[in-house]
Amino acid sequence: MPTALITGGSRGLGRAVAEALAARGMDVVVGARNHGDGVHAAKQIGHKATTVQLDVTDPESVRAAAGWIEKHHGGLDVLVNNAGVLPEATNGAAEIVDLDVFRQTYATNVFGPVAVLQAFLPHLRKSPHGRIVNVSTTMGSLTDQTNPESPYYGMIVPAYQSSKAALNSITIALGKALADTTVKVTSVCPGFVQTDLTPINRQQAPLTPAEAAAVVVAAATLPADAPSGTFVDSNGTVPW
Repeated sequence: MPTALITGGSRGLGRAVAEALAARGMDVVVGARNHGDGVHAAKQIGHKATTVQLDVTDPESVRAAAGWIEKHHGGLDVLVNNAGVLPEATNGAAEIVDLDVFRQTYATNVFGPVAVLQAFLPHLRKSPHGRIVNVSTTMGSLTDQTNPESPYYGMIVPAYQSSKAALNSITIALGKALADTTVKVTSVCPGFVQTDLTPINRQQAPLTPAEAAAVVVAAATLPADAPSGTFVDSNGTVPW
């Protein structure tokens, strides 16, 4: 069975994605900063799900997780870079561009996925059906940010938006670099989801984590003839 790692997999969207992939028969590994939370989530998910302590902002934690997965699962087939933060939703920034907020956001949303990718790309290259899913957002689309007719035009959270734009750029680069392999990479916008990422207006979110997980799962299980290096949501292609 394919092995799938979901970062930030103990709750919210990550947890829903883990549940869905486990139900499809994958050997799911819940990546969680707090090991106890991961153990609890894996137990509730069932289907022989396991967990590994994984803090994407800690390179040693990432390397240890890669070693653990290689030892216990023999490698990795599906990587879902789901862990993310949006401190601008709850923290009062000193100015629209706040260096501390940018550092905090990029540590998890950009440097975190890069660290995880660096550690696991050797495993994914060996897989006959390697899949990388970078959980992004249409809020990071430069096209939507500059289109007055877009519902995202009025959103001004530059640290978060630019971090996801950077993640999208990584998806493009990986799609090119891995074009001669069986690995496929996709940026995915799950939509406005009822999670702790946006606690202030959580009740306004129209999607449950289970509903939002569908597009992530689709990207994690792309058929062999599907394109790579794309940006999609539940309605299809999202403009960069």
